Amino acid sequence: MSKIINNEKDHGQPHILVVDDEETLRYLIREGVERSGYGCSVASDGFEALKILEEKGADVVISDIMMPGMDGIELARRIKEEHDADVILVTGFADEYSYDRVIEIGVSDFLEKPIGIDELILRLRRVLRERTNIRERNRAEKELRGSLKKLRTAMESIVEAMVLAIEKRDPYTSGHQKRVATLAGAIAKEMGLSQDQIDGVRMAGMIHDIGKNAIPGQILSKPGKLTELEMGMMKEHSQIGCDILKGIEFPWPVAQMVLQHHERIDGSGYPQGLLGNETYLGAKILAVADVVEAMASHRPYRAAVGLDKAMEEISKHRGILYDPDVVDAGLKLLREKGFEF
Repeated sequence: MSKIINNEKDHGQPHILVVDDEETLRYLIREGVERSGYGCSVASDGFEALKILEEKGADVVISDIMMPGMDGIELARRIKEEHDADVILVTGFADEYSYDRVIEIGVSDFLEKPIGIDELILRLRRVLRERTNIRERNRAEKELRGSLKKLRTAMESIVEAMVLAIEKRDPYTSGHQKRVATLAGAIAKEMGLSQDQIDGVRMAGMIHDIGKNAIPGQILSKPGKLTELEMGMMKEHSQIGCDILKGIEFPWPVAQMVLQHHERIDGSGYPQGLLGNETYLGAKILAVADVVEAMASHRPYRAAVGLDKAMEEISKHRGILYDPDVVDAGLKLLREKGFEF
């Protein structure tokens, strides 16, 4: 798509293109435009106008409708498709062109001949103000998107640092959180969640075990079965993780997903014993991804049992412990799509 020269930026003033097959009228309009402090070019028909737009551009095109070869309606369509310019159409045959029909093609204003130059300049200034406002808004939105991107990048770097801190404390499960995050993100995508929801689930997965930083190292790396007291301490990691994260303003409910990733839909999970409808969908996804990854990987207290056993576990408890839609999406990834960590 062609783009016009940004005359307002390059020359310090907007540039106007006047298109009319009546020589007297187009030069009369040109005189009024230049007297108002704007640069101005003229064209006698639509084809000449398009050539000028290609060569030097314009901010606003003021065009008659009834012209030989290419009428103003077609010219306006071409301009809106190919150039970054506003269009003001004028006509001496207003009965043949309804306001709605003309505005529908994207023009900024519509005037009836005979044209009062003062009125035309007032309309032109309004169009230019709106054009400037739109550009400023677009510039601000672009800057905001850039700032948000930088903030998200910084947030991801902080999360990576958190992950490394956890793995330093629990080297036997190194990579567990990243693998859970990868599988959880894939399940969320398979379920048709939005990209924003997928990003939130993945982010929560990356730090879902951050609360383990408060658990004694000898418990984390204990090769045998944990005592009841030790298991009680281990179960506190979900609440601790939530307490660590709840003061951080993530764009997703990360702290709550971390808190709930050991909940089960029948209420048998911890720390709150929530039922399925009381639990975030992201937490239900993390629950399945966490179980699958844990069973498929080595732990200090047991060898890896493998993906087949992991799939058997979530299939057996589908709709009991684990959300059925999450289980179905996970099994489809693992069985049919060959998902690999």
